[in-house]
Amino acid sequence: MTRVDSKPVDVVVMAAGKGTRMKSRVPKVLQRLAGVPLVQHVLNTAAQLQARSAVVITGHGADQVEPLLLAPGQVLAVQCVRQEPQLGTGHAVQQALPALADDGIVVILSGDVPLTQADTLQALIAQCGGDKLALLTIDFADPTGYGRIVRDGPKVQAIVEQKDASEAQRQINEVYSGIMAVPARQLKAWLARLDNKNAQGEYYLTDVVKFAVADGVSVVAHKITDALQVAGINSPVQLAELERAHQLREAHHLMEQGVRLKDPGRFDLRGQLDCAQDVEIDVNCVFEGRVSLGEGVKIGANCVIANCRIEAGAVIHPFTHIDGEKLGVSVGEGALIGPFARLRPGAQLGAEVHIGNFVEVKNSTMAQGAKANHLAYLGDATVGERVNYGAGSITANYDGANKHRTVIEADVHIGSNCVLVAPVTIGAGGTVGGGSTITKSTEPGALSVARGKQVSIANWARPAKKPKA
Repeated sequence: MTRVDSKPVDVVVMAAGKGTRMKSRVPKVLQRLAGVPLVQHVLNTAAQLQARSAVVITGHGADQVEPLLLAPGQVLAVQCVRQEPQLGTGHAVQQALPALADDGIVVILSGDVPLTQADTLQALIAQCGGDKLALLTIDFADPTGYGRIVRDGPKVQAIVEQKDASEAQRQINEVYSGIMAVPARQLKAWLARLDNKNAQGEYYLTDVVKFAVADGVSVVAHKITDALQVAGINSPVQLAELERAHQLREAHHLMEQGVRLKDPGRFDLRGQLDCAQDVEIDVNCVFEGRVSLGEGVKIGANCVIANCRIEAGAVIHPFTHIDGEKLGVSVGEGALIGPFARLRPGAQLGAEVHIGNFVEVKNSTMAQGAKANHLAYLGDATVGERVNYGAGSITANYDGANKHRTVIEADVHIGSNCVLVAPVTIGAGGTVGGGSTITKSTEPGALSVARGKQVSIANWARPAKKPKA
């Protein structure tokens, strides 16, 4: 765990606000950026600090927020405390004090400020050093609405909130980000001295600065220049603006690694994307979960790809949807997928496999060189090498209660508009005639045809409509 002079770090996340301007029934801290709830971004950063504990202050929408925070698999152990009613930021942190040990450094974060970087917080903690109050600050050309940093030379003397600031103080451009690192023991003493004698009638957390100064404790500022790291979200407009700024930054990171993006402004990453050399990605593609792209992979326009591994040289044509969910999807070297194809969880495609337009593959393996080029469904199937799977053919894998598997051995040819009723095995080298419904396994090399006998009636007259009365 992170320590400074043998002091452990505990994180407090303020997540009790109403977020009225979001105009949503979903609590503000559960609004999503890059596919992840805002408060989860904050907890992920706290986990990178190897914090000893995390205390999240909930309030508005707590019945929705707390199940996420306390769910199994959370990145670090979280304790929730409630702020009811909400009487200001100082009152909020007061609720967390019983959960905080006296021996640590407390890092206070906001649940609606999602993009603060761990290295920034590490620097802030180092500034605190276990015996100082450290504030994360930034200069804004327009500081309206933010608490101003009042200095006496290099020393911070106070944070003055907008509504309490004098005209001269409102001209100050250095503002408090809402993030601080503070020794726990002093924090508890200072919070006990708060009052609400101010323009908003609230208990301000920022008043701890004047108490620190009065007690002779140094107040230091760690000033950064990256506004994204301190950007909070209060409205759908701000959420969308931060989303685009974040995505553009992610796009630039990928391009710096050698990825070719046709337009970095039309790219969305909502998880983790690992790219080898010479990957090309066209416009309007969305990547979710964990995606790995091998050397020379080409992704066409308007694809959605989630939880998938795509090997070297594969081409994903436009409008393809791949979602591996928990089972994952793998696409082999040199495979051609799409356009308008869908790969679902458990699709495992070998090298040089072809999946064409309007083909869906779910929980199936396809060996090297197998092809399903158009208008087909393969579910719960094992497909051998060089199989050619005809247009309009399906595996009927569900009997209404249970799933069953279809095995298509190597070098089989399945004609168009066939139904393979599982469980069934089509023997190696066999052929299934178009329009057949196969309910029994076939021998290797056999031609299997199962369809009604064609009947043609000469000179047949269609029924005519009866004349209206």
